[in-house]
Amino acid sequence: MANDYFQFKQFTVWQQHCAMKVGTDGTLLGAWAHGGSHILDVGTGTGLIALMMAQRFAQAHIVGIDIDAEAAAQARSNVEASPFASHITILQHDFANLSPLPSPLTPLPTNFDAIVSNPPYFTDALPSPDARRTLARHATTLPFSVLMQRSWQLLSDQGELSLVIPADGRSLLESEAVLAGFFKCRECAVKTSPRKPAKRLLLAFAKHPRGMERTELTIGSDAYTELTKDFYL
Repeated sequence: MANDYFQFKQFTVWQQHCAMKVGTDGTLLGAWAHGGSHILDVGTGTGLIALMMAQRFAQAHIVGIDIDAEAAAQARSNVEASPFASHITILQHDFANLSPLPSPLTPLPTNFDAIVSNPPYFTDALPSPDARRTLARHATTLPFSVLMQRSWQLLSDQGELSLVIPADGRSLLESEAVLAGFFKCRECAVKTSPRKPAKRLLLAFAKHPRGMERTELTIGSDAYTELTKDFYL
């Protein structure tokens, strides 16, 4: 059973009310993704990635959204207890219907400089008996097509969309990225051992061609420690 909380260097993430707990995927994405002045975290869950982006980009305002009410409430509580509460906004919202809001309390920019997401990715697997876990991890709740199309609409012209997915989801996601108009600009293959195939992919997309940067990262390696050193105790 997962612990009720996970302690990082500058903040604590409580997770007892979230279907999906703190894991390596989210931590890697939060440490790897590019940022900007306005950052959107899609499917924020515990708020982990939003908090990491706030720590890394001190002048940014981060909006974290989650369709699950309990997850949004947990993320909001984690943010309020952190040093970054003044520049993170957490909303319970469906990304498919997200648009700029007029309220001065929760203003959304017309476009975001960076969008980050550890998205639902299961397509053929049986749904979990836990309905909230299914909501968090099955792509029926946020198909890659919707993720890509809405990200294109909400991303600034020079912005970057950063995602973490299982390696076997590459083909479908990259097809939807192309259909939406994106160009892949960065890729990091995440391995559990140097000799084994990648289990996860960190992928970044832009609206215009930028060239392509490819790297590999092995969990527990010096490069992994360097990437996550500002967060893990």
